[in-house]
Amino acid sequence: MAQPIKGFSKLSKEDKIDWVARNYTLNPEDTKEILQTYWHPDSGLQKLHDEFIENTISNFYLPLGIAPNFLINGTLYAIPMAIEESSVVAAASKAAKFWLERGGFSARVLGTEKIGQVHFIYNGDEKKLQKFISHIQPLLRRDTDEITKNMVKRGGGITDIVLVDKRKAMENYFQLHATFETMDAMGANFINTCLEQFAKTMLREARNFREFSEDERDIEVVMSILSNYVPGCLVRAEVSCPVSELNDEESMTADEVAEKIVRAVRIAQKEPYRAVTHNKGIMNGIDAVVQATGNDFRAIEAGVHAFAAKDGRYTSLTDASVENGIFRFWIEIPLALGTVGGLTRLHPLVNLALKILQNPSAEELMQIAAVAGLAQNFAAMRSLVTTGIQQGHMKMHLLNILNQMGANDQEKKTLVHYFREHTATHGAVVEALQKLRQD
Repeated sequence: MAQPIKGFSKLSKEDKIDWVARNYTLNPEDTKEILQTYWHPDSGLQKLHDEFIENTISNFYLPLGIAPNFLINGTLYAIPMAIEESSVVAAASKAAKFWLERGGFSARVLGTEKIGQVHFIYNGDEKKLQKFISHIQPLLRRDTDEITKNMVKRGGGITDIVLVDKRKAMENYFQLHATFETMDAMGANFINTCLEQFAKTMLREARNFREFSEDERDIEVVMSILSNYVPGCLVRAEVSCPVSELNDEESMTADEVAEKIVRAVRIAQKEPYRAVTHNKGIMNGIDAVVQATGNDFRAIEAGVHAFAAKDGRYTSLTDASVENGIFRFWIEIPLALGTVGGLTRLHPLVNLALKILQNPSAEELMQIAAVAGLAQNFAAMRSLVTTGIQQGHMKMHLLNILNQMGANDQEKKTLVHYFREHTATHGAVVEALQKLRQD
């Protein structure tokens, strides 16, 4: 049985690997071989990777793919996507090609406001607190001048600081609710540094505010932290075409396809069980772009799903309509992304992904990511209401199954050709491989 360890972080990489292998795996030598296969101790890149996080024992690779032919606001993009799931890049590429021939995607940023809060407890007269916050407003900004000066030069900075009374939610609970513009940076460190200074200024000035009683001066700051819920950092992407151009399937008319897509979206708007899977498909596209460009997909996911439930019920992030013979499909989604800072210049593949995207601004990257999500959702909707999702997905999943079965290159080639004309279920692939080997 494994025992707790002290000083694990101080061990060498080799000793960390050895300890994990011996204490937590059944075959330590196999474990060491796997970890060392993905670790490159003699490269400068490895040193860089080791400094991203703590207690590293190897690297974890994801495939980096390209979805070409994305026409967005008149500019043609090849979009880098870092993801492990089969069919995502293929579906995005197929949707991009479909809309390329119909005018492409249009996208625009509706807002770029970021949010941070100082959460504190105050037991006293609310009117006095309002007066106090008004009194220290200039000081809150003056004390953060050194932090904000470079951001201000770029056109950003602190846009507002307001007091929010949250006592209905919790006894004596208030917030300093601040909004920020962070330009091409995602801005998390900038925002958090400003908020922590706000808290220091508030506590310092409370001790000397004459209208406070002794008890009222005893403000308790609970925490100072940005929010990843950014409904004011919003982007919209959309496509449209005549209904008659919507379908190339022989089994269904274009009108039927349009009607079914609109109904499928309506179901996702009304039924949370469907909405979660519907939105997960959208995030397949968005997360892949977010990861490839070195942004924080966990923050994006959390904010997006909160936005999907902003009206008290979890619902679809996309919408669709047919009016006067025109099919329209669109998304509005909060995406706080950055193209400077963080990993954007440190990680060579992130740097390259941004170059492939023609070095976009943060607003341009918001548009690209939103379009990737919309394309992914359109591809899924179109498949669901026509051929079904499994036909295309299982064909893309075919190589994963064959690799699990230990198929050699010739077997893969033969079966990939075979399943171009046959349904590629897991059972069918296993059966076909066994028959091929028997023959």
